[in-house]
Amino acid sequence: MSQFAFHQFICRSDNYGLLLHDGKTGATAAIDAPDAAAVEGQLDRLGWTLTDILTTHHHGDHVEGNIALQQRYGCNITGPRHEAAQIPGIRREVTGGDTFTWADREILVWDCPGHTLGHVAYIMPAENAAFAGDTLFSLGCGRVFEGTLEDMYRSVSQFKSLPPGTMLFCGHEYTQSNARFALSVEPGNVSLQERAAEISGLRAAGKMTCPSTIGAELATNPFLRTGSQEIRAGLGMNDATDEEVFAELRQRKDSFS
Repeated sequence: MSQFAFHQFICRSDNYGLLLHDGKTGATAAIDAPDAAAVEGQLDRLGWTLTDILTTHHHGDHVEGNIALQQRYGCNITGPRHEAAQIPGIRREVTGGDTFTWADREILVWDCPGHTLGHVAYIMPAENAAFAGDTLFSLGCGRVFEGTLEDMYRSVSQFKSLPPGTMLFCGHEYTQSNARFALSVEPGNVSLQERAAEISGLRAAGKMTCPSTIGAELATNPFLRTGSQEIRAGLGMNDATDEEVFAELRQRKDSFS
């Protein structure tokens, strides 16, 4: 039995808190730190001591807990080099192409500009896990605040290269609203129909919809399905490039309600 554990919880209004724990070494990492009190409460309940925070990007709802957690635990904070000045308490700066070892596991760093210019994702091959922050969501992708639509297309497209069984952990519980948009652009996708029904059931029961898997996203997430003939026909973009279809989808999602 694996001594490695993922512990996910909701904090703030819709942020995902996520703790990684290696039972052999005792190492415990938080993927981002949306709220110090919420993270501390989970750590106390589980009896874990925080050793690291892996920051994906500088937005306040992802770094607000950094300093308080660092003061209590002395934890190391890793974050994107291109946003280092905006990451409170950062001690290790990383950028795309870097690798580092945490709890005897290799972690790969991907540059994911778009939502923010310096956004990074962390990939942990040994545990079949990807920590996408606000770049790729279940059935959606992040808003483009600082980068360009072209940046976001390239950032999101990287995830297609991961094995289908890779678990996708993201920064927010947006799946149900994302499902409504996905159905509006690809209503004939049976896999999407089934997944949307499952998601509605989970949310009605107060349960989380993530992690997803890369395989599930490839089958249902419109931002990874720019080649879908149904999506292209519905948009009137049969002859467009994948990047153009992606840009249109993201712009439509911005105003979708």
